[in-house]
Amino acid sequence: MFDQVVFAGGGNRCWWQAGFWDVVQPELSLAPRVITAISAGAATACMLYTRDSQWVMRYYEDVLRHNKKNVYWGNLWRRGAAVFPHYAIYRRALLDIYGESFDKLTSAPEIRVGVSHVPRWLGARTSVAAGLIAYNIDKHVRKVLHPTLGRALGFRPEFVKVQDCIVVDELADLILQSSCTPPFTPVLKRDGRPVLDGGMVDNVPVDALDDTPGRVLVMVTRRYPRPQTFVMSHGQQQRLYVQPSRKVPISSWDYTQPALMRPAYDLGRSDGEAFLARLPQLSELVSEQA
Repeated sequence: MFDQVVFAGGGNRCWWQAGFWDVVQPELSLAPRVITAISAGAATACMLYTRDSQWVMRYYEDVLRHNKKNVYWGNLWRRGAAVFPHYAIYRRALLDIYGESFDKLTSAPEIRVGVSHVPRWLGARTSVAAGLIAYNIDKHVRKVLHPTLGRALGFRPEFVKVQDCIVVDELADLILQSSCTPPFTPVLKRDGRPVLDGGMVDNVPVDALDDTPGRVLVMVTRRYPRPQTFVMSHGQQQRLYVQPSRKVPISSWDYTQPALMRPAYDLGRSDGEAFLARLPQLSELVSEQA
């Protein structure tokens, strides 16, 4: 039914995508040829082809049980100690989650993960500040679905195939580069060049899709001033966007409340069930746009 699928970024909000997918995929036998993804959306897409969502939730509940803060200011005075715990926890989690099942990704759809190369004229540190400001203006002030300010500043996208990663460490590095959001992570480099979260260019990476006729499912993780499901045509391609029915009840980079992952996941399941119930009407809507 959907030849290609898009997983938008969103940190912990991407648990909504996992819940939605776990309901919709088996019912519709979804087997996309291509998946494009950003940040935690990429982590979620890879998870869905390597592990059971419930196992991963239990993993995070265990790992984060003793993490009481998102910022450890006392570590400013301790050499080698991290003020923000996110990077170390995230990298270890990616290795643990994908490690034993890494080979399963060879038979998964082609998963394209986006990173944002910073403008050379700004430099890495200035680019971080400029990119974060542009991103927040686009998402929280302008509330646009596909941002434009990052590109205007000179950020440029690169998409890397998960299947090009030879070992699990390379996959972890790629997802972390796609998720690079200082100060939660350090500024990371790819091929010697600094990169930031792929969302600095576009958090909903439709530009990485193949430009072929057919239907595309686009799963976003935040609320936009649009219907919960809507269609946007691109040539002979119909892109069906699905957004949460309400605000996902967890913050992107909150590593102190793992219990909130389940309500986010359950909201995705509920929205997935509603999506299946509306599918005949949605199919008509997509056909009208063709």
